[in-house]
Amino acid sequence: MTNKQRRDAQMAYIADDSVWKEMQVCRRKLQKLNVMDRSDLEGIQEAVKDLFGKSEDAMVNPPFYCDYGKHIEVGKNFFANYNCTILDVAKVKIGDNCQMAPNVAIYTAGHPLHPVSRNSSYEYGKEVTIGDNVWIGGNAVICPGVHIGNNVVIGAGSVVTKDIPDWYEAAGNPCRLIRKITDEDKRKLFGSEEIDEEAWEEILRLTKEQ
Repeated sequence: MTNKQRRDAQMAYIADDSVWKEMQVCRRKLQKLNVMDRSDLEGIQEAVKDLFGKSEDAMVNPPFYCDYGKHIEVGKNFFANYNCTILDVAKVKIGDNCQMAPNVAIYTAGHPLHPVSRNSSYEYGKEVTIGDNVWIGGNAVICPGVHIGNNVVIGAGSVVTKDIPDWYEAAGNPCRLIRKITDEDKRKLFGSEEIDEEAWEEILRLTKEQ
């Protein structure tokens, strides 16, 4: 097997010249994205569309960093804030209506534990999947092989090493389940504070329109 085939099969591989050439293509696209006029929202969206393997009007606030770009698939209404890093050695699949705060990192890349194996230049990538309607707080880290369900909130500063099921708030290092998200949370804003009446009526109107 070639190293590209081994990489895509989530096996041990070496980043040889053929792999490096793919990363060079990505770096050129990142260079374009990361020096664009920050007010050129349409231009940024076009650059992101060219970079990602699949997207629908995704929005990223530069700077943004990744290894390949083409291994990243995002759904509708995706937003990543400043300084997001996605090491997409393996596939990263993200659902609809997902938002990421600044400095979120998603890592599919990993290296062997023992120095004898690690110093051989072999590495690996393990797929990460994130469901629909997920919010990831600032400075959170998603580790290789993690699967996050639908309607999940990951707290700021979390290090997610294990799968997170649907409808949970989770936080911490390592990230742990905090509690279920229920209908009683619909009107919550911050702590015990609720969404004001005017905004809540608008939310109900928009929800009915959908």
